[in-house]
Amino acid sequence: MSTLTPKSAAIIGLGYVGLPLAVLARQQGWQVIGLDIDQNKIDLINQGQVPFADQALQTGLNNYPISAATDPSQVASVEVIIIAVPTPVNTSNEPDLTPITSALQNILPHLSAGQTLIIESTINPGVMDEIIVPLLQTRSDLPLDAAVPDSDLPALFLAHCPERVNPGDDKWTVKNIPRVLGGYSRIGTQKARDFYADVIDAPIKIMGSATEAEAVKILENTFRDINIAYINEMARSFDALGIDIINVIAGAATKPFAFMPHYPGNGVGGHCISVDPYYMIARGKQVGFDHQFLKLARQINEDMPQYTVDILKQDLKKHHLDISGSSIAVLGLAYKKDVSDTRNSPALKTVELLQSAKANVVIFDPFLPDLSTVKSLNQALDQADAIILACDHTDLVNQLTPQTLKKAHLKIIIDAKNALDHKAIKKTDLTYSGIGRS
Repeated sequence: MSTLTPKSAAIIGLGYVGLPLAVLARQQGWQVIGLDIDQNKIDLINQGQVPFADQALQTGLNNYPISAATDPSQVASVEVIIIAVPTPVNTSNEPDLTPITSALQNILPHLSAGQTLIIESTINPGVMDEIIVPLLQTRSDLPLDAAVPDSDLPALFLAHCPERVNPGDDKWTVKNIPRVLGGYSRIGTQKARDFYADVIDAPIKIMGSATEAEAVKILENTFRDINIAYINEMARSFDALGIDIINVIAGAATKPFAFMPHYPGNGVGGHCISVDPYYMIARGKQVGFDHQFLKLARQINEDMPQYTVDILKQDLKKHHLDISGSSIAVLGLAYKKDVSDTRNSPALKTVELLQSAKANVVIFDPFLPDLSTVKSLNQALDQADAIILACDHTDLVNQLTPQTLKKAHLKIIIDAKNALDHKAIKKTDLTYSGIGRS
């Protein structure tokens, strides 16, 4: 068995999940090596730069710099290894576990008994038992606690602690969000718990198994997707009825129990809520179960960009305009406000739909200058017949006042996040539509 450096960790995958954890562990006195296959990302981190927009994380990295590399052999001497790589879906919305299996295959030759390997990547129930463990067992010389869970002999200890992050949230961070953890042995589970207990300041719930831990993450994210789909469907119904859904939600939220507010919009994006239901749908299919509810929720949420464009078309007709040839400014490309993450963003689908309809599309996102077609909001407004607020970045919302909008020559405001002062805008001669609050 190799000699392991005390209180040392390797974090594999330096994105929105892995990098904050790496910096936090460093802050708590751990020696940390960050690993990623993206050389550009590695170079930026080693230069002290966060490779995506996150000012709080940038401050953390400035104060607690970490070393980053692409060499998987760097895991050989660390006590704890965290895998936090993406688990996306392919173009057919089927789970793509290639990032996680590739990461495991890369580090496999360098693992040794006594290390604790924790999977943070989101996976459906059964992946640990049916994919992760068999892959690790291809190294016949490596004892694994999953194979002999009650043994006190040195082994590679394996656990699953699904990530919980909320990018752009100053209140709930990787440090204070509670975690759940499932392992394969008493010793391995305790070792994994000891790491998180030393690094985060939040409760850690030990589940009955790694499978239960997998199921927790799937359950919490499919819950969000289903409830957002329900509200999106109600918003479309309320549009037809002329009812303001935001006011109705505020009314329902006065009930002190049995109601949790969710809000409508132009779709669901990101790396979790728009992906995890497909993992459960696929898993159910493997065991002969058909998740009809999950599939319907996905269909409703996936349809919201088209619904947003349909609202635009209706409003254009009011001004005797056709979407073909009209100039439409899409404001915000990220999947949520005040971040630069575009993964599965409904704004991207909106752009595709507009371009397919032969609209002249102008794009501006202050967090994504490289993807913007203009350099400023004023430029976007000056070129547009209509705007779609597709992501409610704070800076965009603050600038999109009735006064600013009236100065441009545009005619139509599609507030796909219901974030603007709709009452004030409706007092102008501009045509305003939200989602569920036309």
